Amino acid sequence: MVKAKYKSVLDLGEKLNIQDGDVKVTGNVLEIRGTAASPYHKDLLWDEIKKVGGDDPSDVVANIKVMDDSIYAKHTVASDESLSLIAKHYFKDPMKYKQIFAANTDVLKNPDIIHTGQELVIPNLK
Repeated sequence: MVKAKYKSVLDLGEKLNIQDGDVKVTGNVLEIRGTAASPYHKDLLWDEIKKVGGDDPSDVVANIKVMDDSIYAKHTVASDESLSLIAKHYFKDPMKYKQIFAANTDVLKNPDIIHTGQELVIPNLK
């Protein structure tokens, strides 16, 4: 029953290609373990857990590690995107585009010019 409740979390884990994943049910508690590619992917999983179980769910225990925590995420630029739109997506603040630009000066020369297909580093802002 608890596994069915958190199906969307398990599906997201598959979609994000969580490595070394392990899911088991002990009593009425779902135990989830695995390694996410980035802190962003880990945050997505926790957001989904909270969406299903509330801010402090008692029926799930998750131990999600991160492969690479030197950056927040990697982002491949899609058509019609801007740095401010990307910043709004990851940080909910379009003005954080400056930090994204600063982290990518090896591939970007102007914050107003990005190209579809470019892979950008999304920096940790903590």
